[in-house]
Amino acid sequence: MDDGSPRGGRIELTGVSKAFGEQEVLRDVHLTIEPGEFFSLLGPSGCGKTTTLRLIAGFEQPDAGGVAIDGAPMDGVPPERRPVNTVFQSYALFPHLDVAANVGFGLRFADVGRDERRQRVAEALELVQMSGYANRRPHQLSGGQQQRVALARSLVLRPKVLLRDEPLGALDAQLRRALQDELRALHRDVGITFVYVTHDQEEALTMSDRLAVMRGGRIEQVGDPRDVYDEPVTAFVADFLGHANLAKGRVVGDGVLELGGVRLDTRTGGVPVGARCTVLIRPERLRLKRYGAGVLHARVEQIVFAGPVTRVRVRMGELELETVLPNDGTALPGAVGEMVDISLGRDAVRLLID
Repeated sequence: MDDGSPRGGRIELTGVSKAFGEQEVLRDVHLTIEPGEFFSLLGPSGCGKTTTLRLIAGFEQPDAGGVAIDGAPMDGVPPERRPVNTVFQSYALFPHLDVAANVGFGLRFADVGRDERRQRVAEALELVQMSGYANRRPHQLSGGQQQRVALARSLVLRPKVLLRDEPLGALDAQLRRALQDELRALHRDVGITFVYVTHDQEEALTMSDRLAVMRGGRIEQVGDPRDVYDEPVTAFVADFLGHANLAKGRVVGDGVLELGGVRLDTRTGGVPVGARCTVLIRPERLRLKRYGAGVLHARVEQIVFAGPVTRVRVRMGELELETVLPNDGTALPGAVGEMVDISLGRDAVRLLID
């Protein structure tokens, strides 16, 4: 876009609650999204992420608390007067209009002359790599191309905030990955704030500057993807973001954890002796070796080939653990039913207080 494009807007939700009838959908949500961020709202169905998006857009009003954009309260401000635009999973393109007319439709109601309208439509189509499709109708486009047209239609209005609700949900896996890369590149180019709703953990981790994990109408944790993945504050966040070995344990000494009848030397992070906790071990942090090379022994219970990796489930005492091994040509340390050794670094175990 040209130099007239605004920078991203700052979004603040302060004590926001929302109910539909007897069902409380959001409860006392506090959230700040910084200008120009690619921010994802992540969580299972029914957690409140889409309602949060609709409150920012102005399609719903909070029962308590407030929404502000760039410090301006949005109480009572209708959607069309907010500096935001929304792209839903259904692209809602007009079938009787060509691509250029679809992209420029919103400019009909703005104080924009015909020449500027044509220029802005051309810029938006170039930005999403659809310049050669201006005269086509929606039914002549693939799903990915329709997605780009819907995005161009939002960008042509030059919003400060772009809201996206499961925009890639209807696409196949290969096209999703390609468009994820394109969206990230596009975000860098336009510099506006993206708020992205998804239930896809990998999508949120790979695309976001920061993300919020939601559950039951509340925000469980906010942070950059690596921090939230490596340092989850609750068992729910740990389990929802990627694969997780979760088990009940007890701190039995300074730096000593009892887990499934086995004692491990690990960081206990100041957790008092005697405290019970939920223990997280990411599968990729658990290493398997040939039997006899270490002090922790386990039996191989299951081996599953999964393309680039092989998932191996082992039993150590009362504890079942899963690990992932890269399919790089290295032989597995043991077959099903055989004993193997487990290697765990002191930073491989994360303690979550119950």
